Amino acid sequence: MIIILKHGATEDDIASVEEKLQEHGYQPNVTRGVEDVIVAAIGTPSLSEKEMVAPQLQALEAVEKVLFVSKSYKLVSRESHPADTSFKVGVANGAANGAGVEIGGAKICVMAGPCSVEGREQLMTTAKAVNQAGATVLRGGAYKPRTSPYDFQGMGLEGLQLLAEARAATGMPVITEVMTPGLVEQVCEHADVLQIGARNMQNYDLLREVGRCRTPVMLKRGLSATVEEWLKAAEYILAGGNNNVMFCERGIRTYEPSTRFTLDLSAVPAIKKASHLPIIIDPSQGTGRRDMVAAMSKAAVACGADGLIIEVHPHPEALSDGQQTLDTTQFAQLMRDLKPIAQAVGRTL
Repeated sequence: MIIILKHGATEDDIASVEEKLQEHGYQPNVTRGVEDVIVAAIGTPSLSEKEMVAPQLQALEAVEKVLFVSKSYKLVSRESHPADTSFKVGVANGAANGAGVEIGGAKICVMAGPCSVEGREQLMTTAKAVNQAGATVLRGGAYKPRTSPYDFQGMGLEGLQLLAEARAATGMPVITEVMTPGLVEQVCEHADVLQIGARNMQNYDLLREVGRCRTPVMLKRGLSATVEEWLKAAEYILAGGNNNVMFCERGIRTYEPSTRFTLDLSAVPAIKKASHLPIIIDPSQGTGRRDMVAAMSKAAVACGADGLIIEVHPHPEALSDGQQTLDTTQFAQLMRDLKPIAQAVGRTL
């Protein structure tokens, strides 16, 4: 059940709705938008309770309307929130001169940087180059989940500290992956966006933990996950109270061997229809091929993606995923090529 309050609803009005829901066995979850306040009723009380509580809620002066959402991903669903959601990242850490960077707005957000932080010089060189080319968020892995235990696993805390240093130098907010619940607090101290990797999409303990924090989250699609499973995974985060969530399509595993994964761009309109949350495309991981990154980036913008996350390195023969990484010159050219495509679909870059 979703309760939409009237414009101008006070904190006392919100408390009255919460109290009424709790009386009937629901857990209230409050979302405060720029104009609207929405209270989601979490729980599965009996049918008689539902029939009883709805008229009582509707009778409250501050309540605009009461909606019953059929989807199991209630907070994520567009039924509960018809308008597109946008939010800013980096405000708390003073990125972008304190204004932050908007995700889900008219301007397409481009996140770029190395797959793994390897050292100060590598990171600073890349950060300055992608910033100059027009990227607005710096990506970089401090903790890396690797298929082989012998591959480079990242620099850990030192890598996080270098990312924070690069943010201070460029003004770009930072996105980096968090792999375990125990690392969430540490990563939040240094990053502006928490990335949940594909292999952790259904790590429910981790999803609950990032739901309890208020740092924005990028939720990557699992290697073999359906769109509905992906939506339900996001529900865990919103149900915890963290409403600043974006999806990221990064390719799914199919029978096709010509690419590392099959980049499912049909996920963009599928997510847009089902949910109000933004969606980002990862053409680097999605294809595993440097020669395809530009083409799939252009296609992603054309089909309505809210942003891109692209691997960039001054010397792509890096410690990890060099075969899918653009060099700084290639990235700058891609940013120039994307501008008319964004304009054609009513967006800016």
